[in-house]
Amino acid sequence: MGRWLRRPEGSNWGAFGEDDQIGRMNLVTPKVRLRAIAEAREGHAFLLGLPLDHPKSQIFPGRHPPTLAATTGSDSRAMYDWTIGGGNTDIINDDRVTMDLQYSSQWDGLSHYGVSFDADADGVAEHIFYNGYRSDTDFVQPGAGTPPHAKALGIENLARTCVQGRGVLVDIRAAGNPAGLVGHEALRTAMAAQGAAVEEGDFLCLYSGYADLLLRDGKHVDPAAMAACPGLDGSDRALLDWIDRSGLAAICADNPMVEKVAGAERCTDRARNPLHEHCLVKLGIHLGELWWFGGIAPWLATHRRAHFLLTAPPLNLPGAVGSPATPVGTV
Repeated sequence: MGRWLRRPEGSNWGAFGEDDQIGRMNLVTPKVRLRAIAEAREGHAFLLGLPLDHPKSQIFPGRHPPTLAATTGSDSRAMYDWTIGGGNTDIINDDRVTMDLQYSSQWDGLSHYGVSFDADADGVAEHIFYNGYRSDTDFVQPGAGTPPHAKALGIENLARTCVQGRGVLVDIRAAGNPAGLVGHEALRTAMAAQGAAVEEGDFLCLYSGYADLLLRDGKHVDPAAMAACPGLDGSDRALLDWIDRSGLAAICADNPMVEKVAGAERCTDRARNPLHEHCLVKLGIHLGELWWFGGIAPWLATHRRAHFLLTAPPLNLPGAVGSPATPVGTV
């Protein structure tokens, strides 16, 4: 391979081609998409994304909610209740938004998370991302007057796939151990009880109740209640192996990180976020975070179903490493 001489153990670099930038989204073939469309039997659609101004409380320091402002017209006036002039009767509102792209319901692009790894086999670790793309050659680093830009693995690559496939919802609220960690055995048990089968190209959707709290309580959400919501145990080797074998295309959760990580934990010999490393770096599995399943989950449970048509493209924003999402589930 042109970018690497060795790849991390357990990775699939090169499996979809030397220049691949969408990873396991390659498995969402036309046949897989038609299987997903077959799940839309009733014609009911459910919004699976939070309002983009949620969370109302700060859970990710440094990430900020959207701020709306009026654009400026040719006459330097704010284009809100803006009149063209010259006797015309037209009234125009026009606005812009400033926000962090991964503040609310979002996709993590494959350019979002990397690791230090000696891909050149020369004894020196490089900053490496999926399929061997690297910080020093495939990203424009921010500087004075220079915005950052992912020349490879940008979120526009995910957008081009249209992100439409079969969602598989698993309620994990009762699956975690006392620490809220959901490993392979607990996930397998929950899936079996709910009739949730994951096949190649599916989108695994995890319902922990976290986003329900954000919507219900706003700025007054209880940190202890949020901390009690379960998440995947990225340290469980059996879980990581199953994710690899399952052929799933992406994992989408209603919590901030999909995996549950102790906030104070610091690691010197391994990734702090092992599921992020396994999915985003090694396998090219995109992660959806802070989605909302509080609307579709009760319907699916009542009708004894776990599968639905999922449509969730990100912004087609070249060079971005993540994107807001407004996912829709159709049953």
